Amino acid sequence: MSGITAHYQLYGKSGSFEKKAEDIALGLTIGSWTNLALLEQEQLKKHKGKVISVTEFKDILHPIHPEKVKGEIKIFYPAANFSTDIPAILTTVFGKLSLDGEVKLLDLEFDTNILSHFPGPRFGIQGIRERLGVYERPLIMSIFKGVIGRDIEYLAEQLKQQALGGVDLVKDDEILFENPLTSFETRITTGREVLNQVYEETGHRTLYAVNLSGRTFELKDKAKKARELGADALLFNVHAYGLDVLQELAEDDEIQLPLMAHPAYSGAFTSSAFYGVSTSLVLGKLTRYAGADFSLFPSPYGSVALEKSIALSLGKELTKVSKVKQSFPVPSAGIHPGLVPLLMNDFGIDSIINAGGGVHGHPAGATGGGLAFRQAVSAVLEGIPLEQAAKKQTELKIALELWG
Repeated sequence: MSGITAHYQLYGKSGSFEKKAEDIALGLTIGSWTNLALLEQEQLKKHKGKVISVTEFKDILHPIHPEKVKGEIKIFYPAANFSTDIPAILTTVFGKLSLDGEVKLLDLEFDTNILSHFPGPRFGIQGIRERLGVYERPLIMSIFKGVIGRDIEYLAEQLKQQALGGVDLVKDDEILFENPLTSFETRITTGREVLNQVYEETGHRTLYAVNLSGRTFELKDKAKKARELGADALLFNVHAYGLDVLQELAEDDEIQLPLMAHPAYSGAFTSSAFYGVSTSLVLGKLTRYAGADFSLFPSPYGSVALEKSIALSLGKELTKVSKVKQSFPVPSAGIHPGLVPLLMNDFGIDSIINAGGGVHGHPAGATGGGLAFRQAVSAVLEGIPLEQAAKKQTELKIALELWG
């Protein structure tokens, strides 16, 4: 039988989890079982949720209510119960259950039939690499900084300096929306001119991800216009709009642009250790299945940091081999050139090193910041300690003196 298996974490009294699991399996599907007549049981059999496993961790106590212990349960939901779209799936497996106290949705296992309805990223890691012609190293990305209230000339100069520094991608600030000074269309056309000029001068190609924003039912037309104007990629605040909107954009053949998923707002339902949905599921598996070519998330190293085990698990969800193309993991926040060896060790070469202050805060400006990152990556690939490489690389030397 086709379906989805949901993995939950909850807390309760020892010995209570078997009943709780059965209550969930029935409550989120047919409602009851033992009170049904045999004919009704036969008719509803294909809709009945099934408890797959119950695990109790007697040594893991609730930090506030020590009389409760941790439990994990897995429940199978038949495909006959839902349509194959993310809103229907989430409502089935965690709709009213999300309101039922301390329950956290840890993971969802899609069977092959259901997964076939989610083609995932249009480009994926390999497709993005082909666009850039870069294969044997992590990509470097930088961010526009301090552009709200500034004009298009200011933005163009920032973009130029970042591209001259050798970064592979530049993204809009996620809070840069439609405005009269730097409109969506003007950002695309101006960005195209700037990046073509840098390419002609240096032979280095940089892609620019412009922030797609506005009312939901306007997004497709706006994205199609972006493609017509020559946009390289789209940044998208997916968790404010919804994963299904991302999937609609990814699957539209008239758009066909790489999509960069920003994690803004996701902390509202992922941050708690007891409630909501796991970060690796929302920012990893589901964001990938919905079609993101890149997924940004807080790095384990900055001031707004994910727990390292969670960040690593998220990176693995985005890059594990499956029928769905891989998405680039983009650990962000608190990144500077001195962290490049750690980033490459933790996330491998199929990742993106993303920096804001680590690029713009360089004393030689954004160009110097970009060069420092490229020099750090080259040193790691060549097996040279950064301190040794910095003796011959001025930009890297300055960065290490500033940030360590």
